[in-house]
Amino acid sequence: MVQLHETLETILAEVMRRNAGEPEFHQAVREVLESLNTVIAKRPEYAEEALIERICEPERQIIFRVPWIDDSNQVRINRGFRVQFNSALGPYKGGIRFHPSVNVGIIKFLGFEQTFKNALTGMPIGGGKGGSDFDPKGRSDREIMRFCQSFVTELHRHIGEYTDVPAGDIGVGGREIGYMFGQYKRLTNRFEAGVLTGKGLLYGGSRARPEATGYGNTYFTRAMLGTKGLDFDGRTVVVSGSGNVATYTIDKVTQYGGKVIACSDSNGYVVDENGIDLGLVKEIKQARRQRIAEYARLKGEGKGVYYVAGGSIWDVPCDVAMPSATQNELTGKDARKLVANGVIAVGEGANMPCTPEAISVFQHAGVLYAPGKAANAGGVATSALEMQQNASRDSWSFEQTEARLAAIMRGIHDLCAETAEEYGAPGNYVMGANIAGFVRVAEAMRQQGVI
Repeated sequence: MVQLHETLETILAEVMRRNAGEPEFHQAVREVLESLNTVIAKRPEYAEEALIERICEPERQIIFRVPWIDDSNQVRINRGFRVQFNSALGPYKGGIRFHPSVNVGIIKFLGFEQTFKNALTGMPIGGGKGGSDFDPKGRSDREIMRFCQSFVTELHRHIGEYTDVPAGDIGVGGREIGYMFGQYKRLTNRFEAGVLTGKGLLYGGSRARPEATGYGNTYFTRAMLGTKGLDFDGRTVVVSGSGNVATYTIDKVTQYGGKVIACSDSNGYVVDENGIDLGLVKEIKQARRQRIAEYARLKGEGKGVYYVAGGSIWDVPCDVAMPSATQNELTGKDARKLVANGVIAVGEGANMPCTPEAISVFQHAGVLYAPGKAANAGGVATSALEMQQNASRDSWSFEQTEARLAAIMRGIHDLCAETAEEYGAPGNYVMGANIAGFVRVAEAMRQQGVI
């Protein structure tokens, strides 16, 4: 753990005191503050006027009740959240997560990360995040619809294309966005296309949006590999998760000649030494909405195909690891196992999937490491492109959108690499991403006064 500058240590202590019981938020703040040691030595003005303290404090935190009726006609109650973290660069922008683990601390950590991630894209968007402790697993389409409608009945007061623009996240895909958009339109009596992103193509969605996070992580990781004269071609890759991010990571890695040999869900992981059959994964997870264990059953165990219940997917030897499931899924123990098995690069598709100990293990071993706030920024970048299309009443082709996404991700990679070099940490993408994102937000806040 990096020793913080005295000023930063005081700030962190106050953040922890005021946000007790929120370890994910504490972890996210500490990681950024560790990167700022060299910044405040070089730019002392950033330690003045409580600028860092203001960046660590959300502008607004909204918590609300979400009552809904299940298919048995029973009234259920969940809790909804929206943390509007920072609007210095533009309207709040960030996804909505439906998962039993959701609480205000997790939403704050995600909103804090989102602020810097969005800044790295160079797009005019601020940072926010939302969600609910609702569990969509096993729920019917009608139950999902009723929940989404109740959720937006409260949330609609706080969002808008110039205020706060939510999108999807874990547990929230095109179906859920559609239900939320329909209810928003019904409540406001206007077709405000830019209020939500990740919409269906028929009503203002962007081509390449479903692919964007997974594709973006692959672009970034490939650029990072390229600094060492390496590529995905001929490499074995492990991708955790089997949702949207993981699916399109597998897709793009395969296009670049890599062989993805394992993926997972919350119950366990499947290994296919011949290369994961992406069509089968999509059928199981998107059409049938079943567990990944079905992959081994349908493929037939043996011949290099097997399923492991529980356990750690990071026990599977690979050249490149791409954690794409959830926060803190890859521990120090997992990292040591990956290093022992010869991993050369790690690209984070999820938000903060590696623990601080894991990151330290990778960096000390000389493994190329791409932090999520940079590597998975493709999703929100393409959401911002969707907002552009909505504002201009335009629709771009898949190729046009993907080309913009690829250019943005190359720009983020180069910005992180150059910033790390400037602050005396060449090759340290964590420092590069944190410092570059922080400087953009901090400069905007300084120019706008004490806000």
